Amino acid sequence: MIFGLRVIRGSLLAASLLVAMPVAATVTAALLSSTAMAQTAASIAVEGNRRVDVETIRSYFRPGPSGRLDQGNIDDGLKALIETGLFQDVKINQGGGRLVVSVVENPVIGRIAFEGNKKVKDDQLTAEIQSKPRGTLSRPMVQSDASRISEIYRRSGRYDVSVVPEIIEQPNNRVDLIFTVTEGQKTGVKSIEFIGNSFYSSYRLKDVIKTRESNLLSFLASGDIYDPDRVEADRDLIRRYYLKNGFADVQVVAALTEYDPDKKGFLVTFKIEEGAQYRVSSVDMQSTIPTLDANSLRGFSRVTVGSLYNAEALEKSVEEMQIETSRRGYAFAVVRPRGDRNFEAHTVSIGFAIEEGARTYIERINVRGNTRTRDYVIRREFDLSEGDAYNRALVDRAERRLKNLDFFKSVKVSTEPGSSSDRVILVVDLEEKSTGDFSVSGGYSTTDGALGEVSVSERNFLGRGLFAKASVQYGQYARGYSLSFVEPYLLDYRVALGLDFFQREQLSNSYISYNTKTMGFSPRLGFGLREDLSLQLRYSIYQQQISLPPALTNCNNNGGLNTPSALNAAGTFKTFDSTTWGCYADGESSLPVRKELAGGATITSLVGYTLNYNTLDNNKNPTDGLFVEFKQDYAGVGGDVSYLKTTVDAKYYTPLVSDIVGLLRVQGGMLNSVGKDIRMLDNFQMGPNLVRGFAPNGIGPRDISYVALGSYGDALGGTKYWGASAELQMPFWFLPKEVGIKGAVYADAGGLWDYQGPTSWGQTGENNAAKNGVALNGANCTPASKATVGTCTGLQYDDSNMVRSSVGVGVIWQSPFGPLRFDYAVPITKGAYDRVQQFKFGGGTSF
Repeated sequence: MIFGLRVIRGSLLAASLLVAMPVAATVTAALLSSTAMAQTAASIAVEGNRRVDVETIRSYFRPGPSGRLDQGNIDDGLKALIETGLFQDVKINQGGGRLVVSVVENPVIGRIAFEGNKKVKDDQLTAEIQSKPRGTLSRPMVQSDASRISEIYRRSGRYDVSVVPEIIEQPNNRVDLIFTVTEGQKTGVKSIEFIGNSFYSSYRLKDVIKTRESNLLSFLASGDIYDPDRVEADRDLIRRYYLKNGFADVQVVAALTEYDPDKKGFLVTFKIEEGAQYRVSSVDMQSTIPTLDANSLRGFSRVTVGSLYNAEALEKSVEEMQIETSRRGYAFAVVRPRGDRNFEAHTVSIGFAIEEGARTYIERINVRGNTRTRDYVIRREFDLSEGDAYNRALVDRAERRLKNLDFFKSVKVSTEPGSSSDRVILVVDLEEKSTGDFSVSGGYSTTDGALGEVSVSERNFLGRGLFAKASVQYGQYARGYSLSFVEPYLLDYRVALGLDFFQREQLSNSYISYNTKTMGFSPRLGFGLREDLSLQLRYSIYQQQISLPPALTNCNNNGGLNTPSALNAAGTFKTFDSTTWGCYADGESSLPVRKELAGGATITSLVGYTLNYNTLDNNKNPTDGLFVEFKQDYAGVGGDVSYLKTTVDAKYYTPLVSDIVGLLRVQGGMLNSVGKDIRMLDNFQMGPNLVRGFAPNGIGPRDISYVALGSYGDALGGTKYWGASAELQMPFWFLPKEVGIKGAVYADAGGLWDYQGPTSWGQTGENNAAKNGVALNGANCTPASKATVGTCTGLQYDDSNMVRSSVGVGVIWQSPFGPLRFDYAVPITKGAYDRVQQFKFGGGTSF
């Protein structure tokens, strides 16, 4: 739109007449000028206005001290009217002793509509544009709105978007505003390159950044869509990764992006100057505060002599030292780190200087942008409040906590000057995001078969920071439901309260002969002792009941193995014949299972705790760090069973060479009886979770009463186990990084032994048990073997304490469908009655 701004002034007319009549022109100009200056705002005539009041227009012409308008006042008023955006055209006529302002008003917007937009909803576009229904049409604003809409599409990766605004005139000076959108295709990242990196391969650095290259499965994710903000954030991720690993001089010089019309996508190149890798040569502590001993803070330093320089550890050391000094009463103390580099030796001398900082207090904490989340949910993440001494370390910690809540798209904590020089105002700017999830997930494993799950969860329930989840599982061999609720701040303390209700049903399959139904309730308390150390206390009470198909109990319903149908006149077992002794033709469940069935439902009431130590660099795909989990549970707080169960599991990841990651894992457990006999169901059951290459429940003590009849008995489990694994994980370098597939080679070893549970049952006459081919308690009977059933009427089982071992290969796929893993392992050593399963597959997804 070209605005016509025509101004007819007496001074211009005088100038044109000056050529012919110099003297007369001067007099005329003086008269006109005096006429203009004689005008007052009240005497201005207004023409063409329909909605804008006359007095409103006159108010833009402000006279000088004399109360009269001069030429400068008129020019200023003209500019001010144009800048309002209310008018298409403004004209000022001066003549005949009158000042006339003629205006053509902009039309009013009656309706705003969007056409062609499928990927972005109307509501989102309406919220972004500045033009509003019933507002005044401004053509520059319309063009700005078109640009805003285009930017929204570009942020989602659609750089071919076209937005054309159309103005349709309606009666009564009204218009309809239509934005026609041609969305175009998503613009992906076709290649990511790194220049200047020698210590870390490009393959490894692609793990560090968030941007991904386009591939065949990119439609299931969005990481390959070009986003300039994400690319810029990747620069910082690369820099911090190098600084964390000793490269104190690193610079990510540039992130170059170029659109390739042939590939129809962007080429992204990161230019890196690595520099040398440094180690810490010394750590010095100094304090200028007389009453504060700097060396007393040395224990809070995460930087050690001889270790690689780690900027992240340095930052955390400063934070913890500053918090500790504040706790000791030095509210204004500041910890300043210093690093002196030795460029020849490639070492850094670290120094921490504790000084008295400026005495600044927090006047207010203003929270902005939280439309749904309650204020107290945000404020409780701060370890300081209004009136406290300002502590930058505590502010940074609060900002990090708010980001970790995952309630907000963006979090920024800044300061503004307060009412005096020693006061500051903390401003927390937030942008909320959706925190609810509805997922339908499916998966398959060789253990549980096909499995489906439907779940609904909310991370910020009612805007109070609560977590709630309900899920239902239904599968081939596993079914159930669960309800979970977490209050992260119990009674305003940083203690998480969790409540879980659950019901699970495990159906019989080729690995177990019985069905198990468990229903229970478990409250728990969680404590964050440190960033890498957490403690959970729990109480669980659950009812457990097993069931069996009739075919697995039909040999022992009337007197157990001493039934006349099972023994001949001499009191020994009849020769197996499916026509005369058909009860064993379809198998038979073990004595402990049948005894558990006869006992009915069992209630277990236990208390326990879990201690976690976690320094992994990435919980989903770790390459470095240590994870240790120690658990203990005591059952016997009421209920029908009593035991003490202890387990430990430790995993250590370390990067080796050429993007190969090493994994060492050790695990172990022990179950002790406390006052009551242990049930078979309380024993540890192990298989590929301990040594790969074995079937679920395929390792350890096993019922062999009927092995001579071609039937593997039930796995009984054991009270002690240990396991160790060594694994190398490596990428398939011939595949694109974005495919997410890597290989693994491993060796496992472990053992499970010492079954403690029922071995006899007087009610059915099954009194003489045998272990490892030896009759127990001096019984005069023949134990079972692979050749003969034997004459011992109690439980006959194998419980050899031997090492099981295997070697194997695997494929790990971080797929868009969820994590998938395929393993093929070959047992090297195994027990005589262990069950082997060389191939194992597991995985699932949400969609």
